[in-house]
Amino acid sequence: MGTWILWAILLGMLAWMGFNYFRIRRAAKIVDNSEFEALIRQGQLIDLRDSSDFHRKHILGARNIPSQQLKSSINALRKDKPVLLYENSRGQRVTNAAIYLKKQGFNDIYILSYGLDSWTGKVKTS
Repeated sequence: MGTWILWAILLGMLAWMGFNYFRIRRAAKIVDNSEFEALIRQGQLIDLRDSSDFHRKHILGARNIPSQQLKSSINALRKDKPVLLYENSRGQRVTNAAIYLKKQGFNDIYILSYGLDSWTGKVKTS
C-alpha cells in the first residue's frame, strides 16, 4: 500500500512538471546567452529581481521591474517590441511574468535560459 502512495506522488510531481514545462513553452521562448544578447538591441530588457539585487549587478541596458510590480508597470512596456526577461536563475518569477505578459497580449517574450547566474555578456555593477 505504501509503495502505491509513493508512485502516485511521483506521478503527480512528474505531471505537474510536464504541465509547467508546456505552459512556459507556450508563453515564451527560452534562449541561450548568444541569442539573448542578439535580441537586446531590438527588445525591452527587463530584470525581474528586487531593486537591491538589480543595483548590485545587472545586464547592461536592463530596466528593473521587480516581479511583484509587473502588473502595475505593464503600461511601461510596448507590445510591438520583444520583451526579454531574466532573474538570477530561471525560476518561478520569470515563468509567472512570461505567462502574465502572454495573457496581456505580448507575443515576443524571451527568457534567458539560466538567468544572470550564467550570463557572459556585459554587466553593470555598483
